[in-house]
Amino acid sequence: MVVTHLPTPAATAYAPAPHHRVAVIGGGASGVLTAINLLGRSTDPGLRVEIHEASGIVGRGVAYGTNDPRHLLNVRSRHMSAFPDIPSDLIEWARRTGRSEDPQAFLPRLDFATYLQDRLSQVADHRLTICAGRVDDVVPVGGRFEIRTNDVSSPADSVVLAYGNQPPRPLVLDGDELPAAPWHLGNPWDLGALRVLPADATIVVVGTGLTAVDTVITLLEEGPQRRVVMVSRQGRLPKAHVAQLSTAWVQPVPEGLLTADLLAEHVREQIGAAAAQDVGWRAVVDGLRAATPSLWKRLPLAERRRFLDVHAREWEVRRHRMAPEVAARIRAFEDDGRLSVLPGGIASIADRGLHCQVLVGDVPTPITAQAVVNCTGPATDITRSADPLLLALRERGLVTPDPLRLGIDTLDGGELVGEDGRAVPGLFAVGPPRKGTLWESTAIPEIRAQAAAVADGVIARASIGAAAPA
Repeated sequence: MVVTHLPTPAATAYAPAPHHRVAVIGGGASGVLTAINLLGRSTDPGLRVEIHEASGIVGRGVAYGTNDPRHLLNVRSRHMSAFPDIPSDLIEWARRTGRSEDPQAFLPRLDFATYLQDRLSQVADHRLTICAGRVDDVVPVGGRFEIRTNDVSSPADSVVLAYGNQPPRPLVLDGDELPAAPWHLGNPWDLGALRVLPADATIVVVGTGLTAVDTVITLLEEGPQRRVVMVSRQGRLPKAHVAQLSTAWVQPVPEGLLTADLLAEHVREQIGAAAAQDVGWRAVVDGLRAATPSLWKRLPLAERRRFLDVHAREWEVRRHRMAPEVAARIRAFEDDGRLSVLPGGIASIADRGLHCQVLVGDVPTPITAQAVVNCTGPATDITRSADPLLLALRERGLVTPDPLRLGIDTLDGGELVGEDGRAVPGLFAVGPPRKGTLWESTAIPEIRAQAAAVADGVIARASIGAAAPA
């Protein structure tokens, strides 16, 4: 396939060499961006990139796998390019394909999946293979790896874990997980299960983050007689984006010893300084985006824990915001009395067969619900994961949890840290698994930078292997 309009980063030419096989495990945004960078940044004819995706369909994953066009990106088009050095790429693609002329637009998530697929096709050649099937194990063999699925094994010289977000952690009450009852929907991304609920159902959505917001939109837009009760400990929804001229407030980065409380105070001071110049708090939060990983690393472990306990929700509702159209829909549902948002969390759930009764916080009257949907967010503690691949990698000592159990332990360059505390040569990670190391590791601007850096690391590894004597 010939690239006609897509600029790519400077490619590194290599002399013909034995194949260097790269297994990218996961075909969502993290995996596709990694493959795009590998193929676009190297002209090595010996490079082979295999994307292993259980469904066989790349570019979607959890974040962009929705088929509901009302589920919108929560970042403007101008910030969602696959290429940090070509910021207009998504905007130009959206114009050319007749989707949007507005760089400030919040595109449907399903359109972004199509964009990723298109961008991969622009750099795809004989070096790319897409493999359908779930990878269950990665086995080190003589300085290389063997990728194992149910019925196939294939070799790899480098492996990139790009498995994205894990399913939500199970809902637990009084030490027991909720039963596998008809009313218990443990996967909020199963839109089919949401859509077949009764047209007049009352649904309890556990969680008030962006996934919960998307769930509410599907439930209430497609069931005008439905009612939803959203429940979380604090009962706080994400803030909304607003029209603004400036995208970031330039601010000094705190120096010296850093604590969670000092960092929170810095943000409050900067919000005050910005307000004095008629600049909103959103610009301050956006201005910290580039500095967030370095600030996170500077926090001692105890201070990271305090941040999670005390300040994390304050940050998240401001950092991960709703598109204006989405926020308007949510407000309208509340105004119509079809949506309630309650704090206090779930106190108890009584199984009544085809429905249940839910007590929320201090509210004395139980809610009779036809469904309880788990929107508490992806599970991050790999020591509790039942995923076969993560179980196998842990047993082999190839992967360890980060100290806060937010993901897996990695070095700054994306290399995995094994059970022995050392980097595992040839094993990398991109995207949400690196949250514990970087804190911000789930949005495209961060993931695309990781994908480029990991691609460079893999290409360098390939060149060293090609230069090594036989």
